[in-house]
Amino acid sequence: MGMLLFTCVLALVIWLLVFRNELERWRPEWHWYLVGYPTTALRVAFTWRRVAYLNGLTVSHKPNRRVLGDLEVRGEPLRTRTPRISFPRATPYGLEVHVRLHAGQTPAPFLASSDAFAHAWRVHAVRVVSPERGIVLITATARDPLENTDHPAPGTAALLTATVGTLENSRPWGMNFRRVPHWLIVGATQSGKSTLLARLVTELAPQPVALVGIDCKGGMELGLLEMRLSALATDRSEAVALLARLVTEMQDRMRTCRFAGARSIWELPEKARPVPVVVIVDELAELYLTNGSKEQRAEAEECTTYLLRIAQLGAALGLHLVVAGQRVGSDLGPGVTALRAQLSGRICHRVNDPGTAEMALGDLNKDAVVVAQSIGEAERGVAVTTGDSGGWMRGRSHLTTPAEARAAAAEFARMTPRPKFLAGTPGGGTLL
Repeated sequence: MGMLLFTCVLALVIWLLVFRNELERWRPEWHWYLVGYPTTALRVAFTWRRVAYLNGLTVSHKPNRRVLGDLEVRGEPLRTRTPRISFPRATPYGLEVHVRLHAGQTPAPFLASSDAFAHAWRVHAVRVVSPERGIVLITATARDPLENTDHPAPGTAALLTATVGTLENSRPWGMNFRRVPHWLIVGATQSGKSTLLARLVTELAPQPVALVGIDCKGGMELGLLEMRLSALATDRSEAVALLARLVTEMQDRMRTCRFAGARSIWELPEKARPVPVVVIVDELAELYLTNGSKEQRAEAEECTTYLLRIAQLGAALGLHLVVAGQRVGSDLGPGVTALRAQLSGRICHRVNDPGTAEMALGDLNKDAVVVAQSIGEAERGVAVTTGDSGGWMRGRSHLTTPAEARAAAAEFARMTPRPKFLAGTPGGGTLL
């Protein structure tokens, strides 16, 4: 029996050595669990003590320095103690290790050593977080899960839910407006921001949702999707008029809910429930920048007021915001910072200036700002995103070409709501 087991194990090892390249090509997940994970787990277990020592993650019973008169004498620390780790647990794209800190230790040195871990363990990347006091979670990613993401066709998602890509933990990247009502998306040119917006519209197109676009670049981006938009403003004057209609509609919905004794439109009977609205603003800066004239300053202030009111009150009333821009900073005006505070969902692609990454993620997590600034030009579609989980994660949006987005808009054009409150606005009409 023992000889048979030894023969089977030996045959498996030989097979893996001979066919490992083919296995990695056709079944990368099998290759990871059968070859990659055991090798990496043993490497972590056997190198942990030395890696921790070289990166200053150990503690000692006695100080490694003494003062003799006016001289400070340094020496090797005595009886160093290495923090204990759990045995590495396999994940689809890597492994996880829990570290139990000694008294007086903090997660900061472990976070600073993430690159050292990645090199020592020969993995793609290492992320360090502290899920609870006294514990550090080290997540090693063996290969980049965002390198090749699938491109599924639009599915039948729940109302106001869109699957826009894949997260670094291999799970779907979703935007759920029922849980996270408003979103801020930033990204430089060719970073994937427009592709993400196209994917979002493609996902929402089959749903009974009114999509309203504001594209002050003459409709160059959102104009491709106009067949599925209930209204589209292509300059600031049209945007002011459109936002005013939305604020008026929001007030009407507030009165309807109050008379019905409901706290949101979702507590109303389905037949009496107004259509949900998702407002997509492409290039926020165009709404705020002026030439100094009194008229343009007045328009910019109106846009600020209307957007802020929708962000503050619209969630329970079925009005949701998606605000996108290449650069978002406080220099655009004090209203931008106030608006940012109301947009709890954040997505940051590669940006050209640190201030935009700080504006998008700085008030939520400083580590996310650093990760967002490390996104390279070749990583188009990769972004750092926050959501309803309370944390942050890297993700990559599904590539959606302009032709595919235009085809989806045409396919579901018949489902475009034409509510009465948008009558007279560009692209608006009456409810059919």
